[in-house]
Amino acid sequence: MSRDRSLDIAVTGMAGRFPGAPDVARLWEAIAQGRTLLHRLTPEELEQSGIPAELADDPAYVPVHGRLDDADRFDHAFFGVSPREARLLDPQQRLMLECAWSALEDAGHPLRAPDTRRTAVYAAASSSEHLRALLAGGELDDPEFDEAIVANERDFLATRIAYKLGLTGPAMAVLTACSSSLVAVHLAMQALNNGECDQALVVAASANAPQAGHVHIPGGILSASGVCRPFDADSDGAVGGSGVVGIVLRRFQDAVDEAAPMHGVLLGSAVNNDGAAKPGFSAPAAAGQERVIREALAAADIDASSLGYLETHGTGTRVGDPIEWSAASAVLEELGAAPGQVRVGAVKGTIGHLDAAAGLAGLVKALLVVGRGTVPPLANFTGPNPLLDLDGSPLALPSAAGPWEGPEPRRAAVSSFGIGGTNAHVLVEQPPAQPSAQPPAQPSAQPPAQPSDTAEDLSPAAEAPGAARLVVLSAADPAALRRAKARLADHLDAVPETVADVARTLARRAPLPYRGTVVASTAAELAAGLRAAAPEAVAAEPVPAPLVFLLPGQGTQTPGMAQPFTRALPGFADALDACLRAFEPPLAAELAEALHDETFPAERLEATRLAQPALFAVEYAAATALIGLGLRPSALIGHSLGELTAACLAGSLDLPTAARLVEHRGRLMQDCEPGAMLAVTCSAAEAERLLAESGAGLEIAAVNTATDTVLTGPFAEIDAFTAWLGDRHRSRRLRTSHAFHSALMDPAAAGLREVLAGIRPAPAEVPWAGNTDGALVPAGEVVTAERFAEQLRRPVRFADGIATLTAAFPGALAVEVGPGRVLSALAEAAGLDATPLCREVSAEGADRSVSAALGRLWAAGQPVAVERLAGPGRARHLPAYPFEGPRWPLPRRRVTAVADPAPAPEKPLAGAEEHLAPEEETRGPVELVHELWSEQLGLDGIRDGADFFELGGDSLTVTRLARRMGQVFGVDVPVRDLLAVRTVDGHVALVEDLLIQQLVAEAEGAL
Repeated sequence: MSRDRSLDIAVTGMAGRFPGAPDVARLWEAIAQGRTLLHRLTPEELEQSGIPAELADDPAYVPVHGRLDDADRFDHAFFGVSPREARLLDPQQRLMLECAWSALEDAGHPLRAPDTRRTAVYAAASSSEHLRALLAGGELDDPEFDEAIVANERDFLATRIAYKLGLTGPAMAVLTACSSSLVAVHLAMQALNNGECDQALVVAASANAPQAGHVHIPGGILSASGVCRPFDADSDGAVGGSGVVGIVLRRFQDAVDEAAPMHGVLLGSAVNNDGAAKPGFSAPAAAGQERVIREALAAADIDASSLGYLETHGTGTRVGDPIEWSAASAVLEELGAAPGQVRVGAVKGTIGHLDAAAGLAGLVKALLVVGRGTVPPLANFTGPNPLLDLDGSPLALPSAAGPWEGPEPRRAAVSSFGIGGTNAHVLVEQPPAQPSAQPPAQPSAQPPAQPSDTAEDLSPAAEAPGAARLVVLSAADPAALRRAKARLADHLDAVPETVADVARTLARRAPLPYRGTVVASTAAELAAGLRAAAPEAVAAEPVPAPLVFLLPGQGTQTPGMAQPFTRALPGFADALDACLRAFEPPLAAELAEALHDETFPAERLEATRLAQPALFAVEYAAATALIGLGLRPSALIGHSLGELTAACLAGSLDLPTAARLVEHRGRLMQDCEPGAMLAVTCSAAEAERLLAESGAGLEIAAVNTATDTVLTGPFAEIDAFTAWLGDRHRSRRLRTSHAFHSALMDPAAAGLREVLAGIRPAPAEVPWAGNTDGALVPAGEVVTAERFAEQLRRPVRFADGIATLTAAFPGALAVEVGPGRVLSALAEAAGLDATPLCREVSAEGADRSVSAALGRLWAAGQPVAVERLAGPGRARHLPAYPFEGPRWPLPRRRVTAVADPAPAPEKPLAGAEEHLAPEEETRGPVELVHELWSEQLGLDGIRDGADFFELGGDSLTVTRLARRMGQVFGVDVPVRDLLAVRTVDGHVALVEDLLIQQLVAEAEGAL
């Protein structure tokens, strides 16, 4: 029977930075190899960290920490944070902002778009040493004090992230000491299943300064050796670490429905508290740990027999680890786990104790274990702690990495326990197999006949196996874009990705100002393109430049010219089919063959009757597809035939009318007497002078630029004029069969007027520039039908039209919508930026030309729907945004050599360098122990027989007491012995006994 998954939660995003590991992938490498990432600081590093020499030289000081590289960096500008605010902001909150972005990016969340998913934020962090340093350093003036509170207090952890990232679900900080982040996961799971949100971000950090060592107190939680050895015979405590971790959660079925890739599945969770059933506030309790594991298994509705791995709290303490072992063993054995079935791990051995982020770090490790099917070795393990009850336990200690040997599907458990007794437990399962990419959608049977403002055709362009894809990247600055390219290229070298998946994933990421694109068909080609030298990126325009569509005329046609657009331009095929249906069936069939078959005879396509309808169809379909991608023109201009396409796209002519006109126009012009056309490099005025001087019977057909004029007329007249012109000006014969825009076209103009007799153009919806005078037809204006016959006969004033559009739309960007780049060159000559949509229509890989052009438009800031251009593919977990930013100097706060912050008693106590100072000889152990109790508990008048814990002491306080006793009496006082006797009289007797033992040892050593 299949398990009910209605309450399961998918982990769709994951990110983190850890000691010695800048991301999750590097963390896993270290974990799988059993390496430790803790760092032993040199004297120079301690000094640079602000550790006083007297503290660094203290024999009890252990200079080891899980250091987070570049913890003082923050990409403040990326998040719109001013330098002043960045200086005040707690480094933990800075790191959490960047990690939150990366985790959501990994989950495919559309950042910087409306949060339609109602994303919740659950955040946890350690207390802010940064705020203490700001206050202690006297760096705040009065107005900044309140700002510093808001910038550092943990009340604002989640709400700042929600504000900066535009997340609209619940946002709350979770504070339960070391278990904070796993408790946050539990709350996020509940919120999702209660319908309070549709997505939840859980993020946690612990990164206070200085990232240095600690003072070891005998019997305390912190290691004397500086090596964290969970469950090991040589374990002597934990080592601190710094890091930031984030995950993104979705309801399981929602993730399945959207084909979101998962890092794993959370099956159930539980949270409880030990209550008073323990020796002290900070002490662990087996009973509470047993209950939380039992409750989590019940919530997940699974048996312990299905588990194969347990990521423990595992601090590496001599007594705490056996308590956790005992609790887990008891409940798992009771609930069906077989002996040795569940392998044990503890990430603290690798990266140290991340405090508030520890539970989330453990969850990430468990997700990696079940996701990869490898059980890593227990870090720093040499042999089991002798206090562990190994006989018959369902738990096992892996000493080497190995494949998963537990039950399937792979399931793991994660524990996290906080000082104060808040316990959390989560059950994890491997991610389901990711479905294959969706096949390309087929063209619809009834495509829209007109460009539509509300078109929702989301089908990708038709695609062949191994087709080239447009891959887009963006960043907030040029340096970050370079880093992003390099990081993705390195990833492609290491991970077998497909270009389709990469294109699909990156197309969904937030479009940032500095952009880069690559067109590639293989991962190797993509990596090479990312590494290739490119011009320095220029920021995309925040407000897109006005677009002008250029529609070319006859002469640019080639057989199969629809193919590049069909392969690379989504929506083109549907629009082309709609356009072809507007022609008479015999012509439509011939056009379809000419447009799709690259072997179609070129001489047949040169015939005007076929060339003009073919160009109109391609231009109309391409423009319609561009509009569907979000590229809406501010104006249009066509050249000769292209003017009819412009009028149709602008709404002056509907598609059936325009198609009928183009069909008649092409046939009528074909039936006219043949002629020729000659392009001359000179102005129109100079051309008029040359014609007058030569006496040639020619006319001006087009004025394309200030230095490009086209002459037209009979063959003999063109030949004679060319011979007379000689080398006065450069000239070239155009590839045409007729003398367009000359007197030879008069019969065609007359015939077209008959066709136009019953046509009533509609008001223009988009401005377009006419050929006859270059003037703008504004939106709302209705032109006469006669002008379409007149323009066939009169010169094309293209240069005037471009000038009109340049003046009306300053800074406009022109796109040549059709084959070739003839009009782009003319527009550029007039000072207008232009991009040909298909630069090389006949060359191999012309579809790449289309993709590259669309990429250039997107990079310039145009609203291109790049997700549609990406085509089918699966979302993948690709490298996250490469944050860097400037360093922010940390406020200096003096770190004293005294670990105990409690005030000194009124009468000074003896120092650690002597047993009893001469002036204290009259104050024996009884009086001194009473004073030390008063110092630690803040009480006066300690009565004989008092119990340390009944007076409010706890395990942390007794640890400090042991250190102070060692300083005062010059002997090591074991914490476990202080816990065993508890009373002030017992502590006095213990100290006296230790002093006697030391005197005897000294005497024996002197003999």
